[in-house]
Amino acid sequence: MEFFEMILRILCGLGLGALVGFERQWRARLAGLRTNALVSLGATLFVIFGGYSFSGPGADPTRVAAQIVSGIGFLGAGVIMKQGASVSGLNTAATLWATAAIGALAGAGEFALAAAGTAAIMLANMLLRPLGRLMDRGPDGGREPVSVDYLFEVRCAEDAEAHLRTLIVHAVSLPEFRLRSVQSSDTSTPGEVRIAAELSAQERDDRLLEAAVSRLSLEPRVTSVRWIIAEPVALD
Repeated sequence: MEFFEMILRILCGLGLGALVGFERQWRARLAGLRTNALVSLGATLFVIFGGYSFSGPGADPTRVAAQIVSGIGFLGAGVIMKQGASVSGLNTAATLWATAAIGALAGAGEFALAAAGTAAIMLANMLLRPLGRLMDRGPDGGREPVSVDYLFEVRCAEDAEAHLRTLIVHAVSLPEFRLRSVQSSDTSTPGEVRIAAELSAQERDDRLLEAAVSRLSLEPRVTSVRWIIAEPVALD
């Protein structure tokens, strides 16, 4: 492999990765210009290394390139975040994985395929987003039921803490709910305790939760009852 040809492959991998990263940077995503450019460049260098360093009988230069797929998988896992029922970063991770394929093609000297792959990735990120949002506005939202996390708290007198904790566990002991935690803590008001419970449900059902915890507000030693919901958010 000629030196100038290797330089051309490196520049191609870097430039095409930067093009993908430019679109991600413009949309202020987690992995932007530098990250995508470096992922593509790294894949290019690994492919060149595999083709340049391994020769002779029994040599398999594709072994190094094959590890790019699994290696980028670990990098992509680092940008996927889960907070409650919300998951973000899936599209960013998929873009990094596809960008590595562009770099591998550039490292193999397949410039036309690498350029076509770059165009396809950018079109997918720019054009499929509004299409997905349009589908989400359908009659059923275009979504399968997703789990929802609820958090509610009860403020009560300190001497009623044990009784209220028992009532909370009993109130949410329904097939639709799964109790995840119950915690107690003191408040700034002397003699008052805050009991916080976290639970999840397979589908959002606010009325069922309200019916389950409404009895708690009728307890004479309870000063306040409130609950909030952490809804899943579509992020990428």
